[in-house]
Amino acid sequence: MARRYFGTDGVRGVVGESLTPELVERLGRASALWSDGGRVFIGRDTRGSGPMLEEAFAEGVASAGGNAVLGGVLPTPAVALLALDLGAVISASHNPPEYNGVKFFDAAGQKLSDASEEEIEALLDEPPRAGRGPIDHIGVSAESYLEHVLERFGSDLGGLRIAVDCANGAYSEIAPQAFERLGAGVIPLANTPDGSNINVGCGATDLSLLSRVARDERIDVGIAFDGDGDRMLAVDAEGATVDGDQILAILALHLDVDLVVVTSMTNLGFHRLMADHGIRVITTDVGDRYVLEALRAEGGVLGGEQSGHIICLDGHVTGDGLAAGLLLCRALAGRTLAEAAAVMPRFAQVKENIPARTKDLPEELRREVERLNAELDGTARILVRPSGTEPLIRVLAEAENPLEAAALCATIAALVRRELG
Repeated sequence: MARRYFGTDGVRGVVGESLTPELVERLGRASALWSDGGRVFIGRDTRGSGPMLEEAFAEGVASAGGNAVLGGVLPTPAVALLALDLGAVISASHNPPEYNGVKFFDAAGQKLSDASEEEIEALLDEPPRAGRGPIDHIGVSAESYLEHVLERFGSDLGGLRIAVDCANGAYSEIAPQAFERLGAGVIPLANTPDGSNINVGCGATDLSLLSRVARDERIDVGIAFDGDGDRMLAVDAEGATVDGDQILAILALHLDVDLVVVTSMTNLGFHRLMADHGIRVITTDVGDRYVLEALRAEGGVLGGEQSGHIICLDGHVTGDGLAAGLLLCRALAGRTLAEAAAVMPRFAQVKENIPARTKDLPEELRREVERLNAELDGTARILVRPSGTEPLIRVLAEAENPLEAAALCATIAALVRRELG
């Protein structure tokens, strides 16, 4: 059965339009039924719609006889670590404030498979059960999570001056504390959420604020999270972006792994560096849960995405922005971030997002992309894929020469418009 509501990372949409309290309540009930009426640990980010949707979800859990346990504002990786029979996060991650959503973790802190999400969707129309379950509130979750991450991923950061962009999201209180406890001098940014400013002009989706502060305040490292804390990007002392591919490259060499899992968006320069060091690379579809599935299947510990999902399973169960930021600082080992990032050659990448009414790519378009990639024979490449979270077709062209990458992207983008216009 094709999933109607679930996308790449849970159920997501504009609140009051495609995502309503009624749908969220049904999701709560269906997920509790799917987990046999067990205990569901629930966290949320800082969106204004969060408390309303948290209440609706908890009501759904209770109506199925389950126990809803509310942890309040928490980063997504904290919910994964603290999941009971099920974990749920009320969040739309990096999306703008008008969006919200629900994503799930099983009892082991793993994201649900496509098949499990289909099973939950099949229960959406089930009525409430006769025996109502309890709704409990707890207040120690954030500190418990912080202690775990500091113990497993922290190191002495004395002497480092770090700007921390919290995206006005779930890390607004936790992340600055973490770096301060480890001895760093911290400049906190975008850490005053008001319900409507999450991811707005800040965070991992907009590094302009962090880059400006890096240049003005003479920092060593700038770290930016997205609204729910499962993504992290960085800037160096000059404000230059260090993306997920570069962070992953630094960590792969620092941790001396023999295997790393990435997605189809990963830069060809990363593949070249890993080949030079004899590190096997496995490539999955876009989405950190596919990276996680491959890591577990292969027994690996390190993987991630260019967008900033960095996963280290040595002491964790999922991707964690704060853990990744702490590991990155540890991996510098006396180098500047610019020096550490320079180990990876970067192919030029040109991207374009094209609004589309359908996410079904025509066969003729698929064949043309395959033909062009065969001609390029690894010297460059083209990727066309539907977004898993927005009504967009994403086009990526990559080449050593920026002009070639731009020309390839323009050619394919025009073809996509013509085929889907």
